[in-house]
Amino acid sequence: MTDVVTAPEQNVRPWPALWALCLGFFMILVDSTIVSVAMPSIMADLKVDVNAALWVTSAYLLAYAVPLLITGRLGDRYGPKNLYLIGLVLFTASSAWCGLTGDINGLVTARVFQGLGAAMMTPQTMSVITRVFPATKRGQAMGMWGAVAGAAVLVGPILGGLLVNFGWEWIFFVNVPVGVVGFVLAWVLVPTLPTKSHRFDLIGVGLSGLGMFLVVFGIQEGQTYHWAAKIWTMIIAGLVVMALFVLWQRHIKQEPLVPLGLFKDRNFSVANAAITTVGFAITAMSFPIFLYAQLVLGLSPIRSALLLVPMAVISAVLAPFVGNLADRYHPRYIAGVGLACYPVSLVWLSQVMTADAAIWTLLLPMTLLGVANGFVWSPLSSTATRNLPMAEAGAGSGVYNTTRQIGAVLGSAAIAVLMESRLVANGLPSRAVEAHQLPASMHVDFAAAMGQSLLLPAGVITVGFVIVQFFRLPAHMGTASVPAAATAPVSVPVDVT
Repeated sequence: MTDVVTAPEQNVRPWPALWALCLGFFMILVDSTIVSVAMPSIMADLKVDVNAALWVTSAYLLAYAVPLLITGRLGDRYGPKNLYLIGLVLFTASSAWCGLTGDINGLVTARVFQGLGAAMMTPQTMSVITRVFPATKRGQAMGMWGAVAGAAVLVGPILGGLLVNFGWEWIFFVNVPVGVVGFVLAWVLVPTLPTKSHRFDLIGVGLSGLGMFLVVFGIQEGQTYHWAAKIWTMIIAGLVVMALFVLWQRHIKQEPLVPLGLFKDRNFSVANAAITTVGFAITAMSFPIFLYAQLVLGLSPIRSALLLVPMAVISAVLAPFVGNLADRYHPRYIAGVGLACYPVSLVWLSQVMTADAAIWTLLLPMTLLGVANGFVWSPLSSTATRNLPMAEAGAGSGVYNTTRQIGAVLGSAAIAVLMESRLVANGLPSRAVEAHQLPASMHVDFAAAMGQSLLLPAGVITVGFVIVQFFRLPAHMGTASVPAAATAPVSVPVDVT
């Protein structure tokens, strides 16, 4: 058993620690978007069809989403710094493996390990923020976290478009030097925080892992298998297993994998529900926008990615400012601004996505999307984690990131189905979405179908706006004072074996 002894003379410097963690977080987010730009090159070089190539993305998403509950809890047990560093090593080594592989099976296998590395890293970033920043400053830290997310939205597609000129392998090789620098910075700047020795819930691990795999795989691959009976059987079985997991978590008295008591905090529950709608909308809206830009407007991958510049720049500029506001004002109002701007901008965009649209008419709603994005991440994440017990920070971060990722998978599956149905409704073949070029005679109907598809994420994010109206005023903003444990300086622990 490890005893933790604090060393008061070695105080944590929270901001350098956050900067170091954000480098790895940025790399994960870039890698989530960079691969889509290189997909045609991967298909041509490895001589595979679109269904086989889709596994390059699907394998990563599955390996990323399924273990998040477990890796968050592992961070509580073995330390968020340790889990982050192990995940970073795995992610970096797997990136090199991806670039060196010469066949689709090797690439998919390497992407699985890359996803596992990302799953180990992601919950630890929020966990460290929760544990080293006092509650009154946590919104500012989450603001920087949101700025990193906004920048990654822009960098991923553009960087992918540039690197693919040297070969698709370089979209993976670029992670290696970044990973090495990120490891050194995290090793030096991220503190070793106290851990909690406990029994590990192996039954909970098995049930959550199996349930998550069945649900995520079924949703992710439903369109590929035309939503056959076996897909629905898999999804229903996964939901049953997840229900058994919840019952088991209620039954186990000591050290559950997911302490259900976290959901007694209304703000934690509300933030998790809201971030699910955000994950859904952001993932869903990107598919029709990029397809419209490339197939109707004839833009190259790089030029289509440049449409995101207003959104990414505005989001990155606003995020730190919004983070400061999130520490001072009711999260219902701050998050509400972003979640209200989202549907307005998406409906606006759906109306101007025509076959002969001028680029500037698209950039205006994109700018409003940047405002929406900048006002969402910080208040949701800081409010979700503000009242978490320090010992449960990893578990709470794992739950929060899992719900976000599930929302993204749902958005990916739902928008694929809707786009296909809108194409058919507008008199086009459903396979038109897989075409590399469209005849001019199809442009009007294709643009209409993609614009109509944006109404789905607009509707879902509107539900998110309603959800955040149930936020409560955090204690430090009212008459109640913040508990001493939340505001006291954090010291670097010294592990004595």
